[in-house]
Amino acid sequence: MPNPARSRGRGRQVNAGQALALLLAFVLVATIGGVLAAGLVLPGVAVANGATNLTTQAFDELPTELGESTLPQKSTILASDGTVIATFFYQNRVVVPLDEINQTMRDAVIATEDKRFYEHSGVDPMGMLRAAVRNSVSDSREGASTLTQQYVKNVLIEEALSKKTKAEQDAALEDARGAEGSEGIARKLREAKLAITLEQKMSKDEILEKYLNIAQFGTSVYGVEAAAQYYFGVPAAKLTYLQAATIAGVTRSPSAWDPVRNPEASEQRRNTVLGLMRDQHYITQEQYDKGIATPLKKSLKVHQPQLGCMSATKAIAGSGFFCDYVTKVIANDPAFGKDKDARVKLLYRGGLTIKTTLIPSEQRAADKQVKKNLPAKKYDVRDAKGRPTTAYLGSSIVVVEPGTGAITAMAQNRTFNNTSETTAKQTSVNWNTPYAYGSSRGFAPGSTFKPFTLLEWLREGHSLNENIDGRKFEYPMSAFNAPCTNLAGGNYKFGNAEGSGGIMSVQKATQNSVNSAYIAMATKLNLCDVFKGADDLGVRMGTPGAPEYPVLPANVIGSDPVAPLSMANAFAAFASGGIYCTPVAIKSVTNAAGKKLKVPDADCHREIEQKYANAMNEGLSHVWEGTAKTVGEGSAKITGKPSYTASGKTGTTSHNESTWFVGYTPERAAAVWVGDPLTAGTRAQGVTVNGNYIRYMYGASIAGLTWRKTMDSIMEGKSDPGFEKADNEQVYGKKVYVPYVVGRAQGDAEAALRQAGFTVSVDPTPVASDKPAGTVAEQNPSGTAIKGSTIILKISDGSGVQPPDQGDGNGDNGGDDGGGNNNGGNGNGNGPGNGHGRGGRG
Repeated sequence: MPNPARSRGRGRQVNAGQALALLLAFVLVATIGGVLAAGLVLPGVAVANGATNLTTQAFDELPTELGESTLPQKSTILASDGTVIATFFYQNRVVVPLDEINQTMRDAVIATEDKRFYEHSGVDPMGMLRAAVRNSVSDSREGASTLTQQYVKNVLIEEALSKKTKAEQDAALEDARGAEGSEGIARKLREAKLAITLEQKMSKDEILEKYLNIAQFGTSVYGVEAAAQYYFGVPAAKLTYLQAATIAGVTRSPSAWDPVRNPEASEQRRNTVLGLMRDQHYITQEQYDKGIATPLKKSLKVHQPQLGCMSATKAIAGSGFFCDYVTKVIANDPAFGKDKDARVKLLYRGGLTIKTTLIPSEQRAADKQVKKNLPAKKYDVRDAKGRPTTAYLGSSIVVVEPGTGAITAMAQNRTFNNTSETTAKQTSVNWNTPYAYGSSRGFAPGSTFKPFTLLEWLREGHSLNENIDGRKFEYPMSAFNAPCTNLAGGNYKFGNAEGSGGIMSVQKATQNSVNSAYIAMATKLNLCDVFKGADDLGVRMGTPGAPEYPVLPANVIGSDPVAPLSMANAFAAFASGGIYCTPVAIKSVTNAAGKKLKVPDADCHREIEQKYANAMNEGLSHVWEGTAKTVGEGSAKITGKPSYTASGKTGTTSHNESTWFVGYTPERAAAVWVGDPLTAGTRAQGVTVNGNYIRYMYGASIAGLTWRKTMDSIMEGKSDPGFEKADNEQVYGKKVYVPYVVGRAQGDAEAALRQAGFTVSVDPTPVASDKPAGTVAEQNPSGTAIKGSTIILKISDGSGVQPPDQGDGNGDNGGDDGGGNNNGGNGNGNGPGNGHGRGGRG
């Protein structure tokens, strides 16, 4: 059986003299009996120091099996069109088969490193002895390793680097690289034995292919394919003899002869390689002369790899944050490994090709607008107590495709920088994503959360045109139905950031973003179901652990933080007619062997009944007649609705701390947030942006403008299928008979209307009426109305009621001049009744 590789310190140790004796014995046997005999068994021989048994036993214990593993290769993240966004690598390497490596490249390496490669059996015995003797008596180092032995050494180094702990790595590296005294000789013997065994199992071309893929060809370049791309911007299959000579000259000392780091030394080394190639008839004298006359700098065309997400913006503007999100999806998703360490290792060593959902044109549009409409700079603002201060306001935008969950753009008004040295205009925190995917805790969504109450409103049988009384700004907590939780006692007080109170249709309350109307709506619903509906659409807290959004009256108008991606993706479910998809950034992943790996699934499914989604689209489409009638401020204003089908919702928190616009078309949904990402409570008040003074920033001010400008660009040239028409039942509701209660006592009237399914609102100011005081003087509406609507009652003050009749009853309503047979009208006749006929009743 082959001997397994031993760890350092476990096998028999030999001193320098014994090691040299062992090497001498190996060389003698190899020279007389052949390399194969020496490699497989070392018979006892006479050694000057009498250490025969020891050396023989020590050699026999050397391993014969090489623990080869998959080479680390660089992973590449691509946009949806194949544009390289970034690469990740532990070692910059691309493994290719031998037939994809130019013959000239193979010749250059063989000429430089092992001219007898195709003749020997894995080792050069006399060269080993010559080098060992010279190294033992001199400070200079001489190598004698064949390509096969060099490959073995590289494998052992890779094996050492794969150890789990730093201590294990260091020990294994010392073992693999040991070059002094007995350590160096022992390493040479081990490499020799492994090389001989390897040559029995593999062809020369197979060994050469492996060597050309594992060897280091620069400070951070591994394998000839990566070297060809890095130094010259071409694949290894298209290298010229001059380029091949440059690369071949590097591997003996990757740092000293790195063409980029040390061009003069590298040029001299290249010329040496050209001489070796000429001497071994791989190139002509003419090629040699032309080659050495060419300055190295003239032939180099260095292509720095798009290493890491900080370089992503060079390929696609502002894509660093999306790139970082992709890496965190890989690190967090079990589809890519059993634990986080395994997943990160796969990214940096697995040679993955990761095709993403990012659409470059949409990313560029989003990045342009988010930076243009709120440049990254210091602004005059107000602190949490309303005092003047300054802050670097932030803005982010994320775009999602309805019906697929594909994230097509993700940008913010900062430059991505994940180093420890950042400026105020740089950050690694992704404001668009939940905490686990970008370290942001989210932001209070304000009124952009209202649509989830509207959704439950529709589900519980109400309609858009149903009237609601939005005049109250305080409710006891007992007014809310929340069976899933225990709401604290006391009262809930609030105000209107946008819009004013009053009695209005739900449609008007939505387009004008009236808090008081929406809180009134919430008192008529199961509050737990409101928040369950949001949770079913992926809306959770943006904080660590992504807890469920708290069931609280204050959260009907969005007081707790949520991630913009969650909001955009939830609204995408409205746009798709009720189909919800988990947001995805990765289309496909292929490993180095070309095998497709499993990727996170969008799990698209129906979450909202079509009729309710249609009604949501109708209800939110009127935002352009309400709070977003104008977007932008001053010279940046845009008035009127877009030229394409679009719905959406503005959002502004109590003191303008966070402002939002979340909107969508049938093709795209996007969320834009604006606020201070660093200091809670900063108020965007008294702010000047791009020369335009904004006294109070609202959802339409910057967020709405950014959304509109970005979507204008994205939708240009795209089809506009529109949304399906909403059913009359959800828009207008079911009309039913309204009990006629005029003249009835207030309590009886309210009871009758509520029993019929209506809400009652009583005007607090009595009105003049001929109805008795305390009874209903007027009701609106009467006849028929939408079930659930608010019926407004006005109570009589009794001022129009006439006193009782005072006549004698004989001439009431007497005719003209009190006589005749004429029956009087309804007047109060008090004159003498001398007529023949009986007067009418008073």
